[in-house]
Amino acid sequence: MEDLLALAERFITRNYPDATIAVVGGSTARGERTASSDIDLLLLGDGLFDDSGQTSRAATYEFEGETVEVFAYTLDGFDAWAHRGVAQHRPVIVHMLTEGRPVRDDGRLDGLRRAWTAILDEGPTLTAQESALRRYMITDLVDDLRDAVDPLERQVTASALFERIAELMLLSEGRWIATGKWLPRRLRALSEERTEMLSAPLLSGDHRSFADRVDTELERAGGRVRAGFVR
Repeated sequence: MEDLLALAERFITRNYPDATIAVVGGSTARGERTASSDIDLLLLGDGLFDDSGQTSRAATYEFEGETVEVFAYTLDGFDAWAHRGVAQHRPVIVHMLTEGRPVRDDGRLDGLRRAWTAILDEGPTLTAQESALRRYMITDLVDDLRDAVDPLERQVTASALFERIAELMLLSEGRWIATGKWLPRRLRALSEERTEMLSAPLLSGDHRSFADRVDTELERAGGRVRAGFVR
């Protein structure tokens, strides 16, 4: 791990020397790297982009045999993007800031971490209108799944339905959502039992039983939404 932190510092020195706060996140920070893992690097600094007016940049680099994914922000840029992530219930860069391994710190990192950790601890807010909209879309998808006869349509619908119901399960319990591999990970952190009951029929191709499990979770979150719903 220390070798990778040193590599990150060399990368910053060459490419973003004006970064005043730098944090390595992702699997590298957690010590869970795989053969295809890259280095996720969060950089903050008001001098990162000269006088261009730019406030953020996401870019990929190859450096010393490693792939480095950079998320760079001015302090104002980070604040804006972090609040956007919170509003969308998926504060990726906030998790990077609070959970990653520091490489550089100008003395402000601890204060930023305390402030954003307090926001993360509050969890997302699912309004009644958003809950109804999400349940409306899930109701439509589960009906489509039950009616589907084309194998490809069934598979695509089931995959979309898993993402939608997983997000609703998490948000209804005040948990942050995610995409890709992090969605099932967050769902398992919520409940191994509920995740297994939902995912087992999906993985076995038993779409009827999967639809039944979705209906159970949908009812738990407030029930089906159909006629009378106004978007």
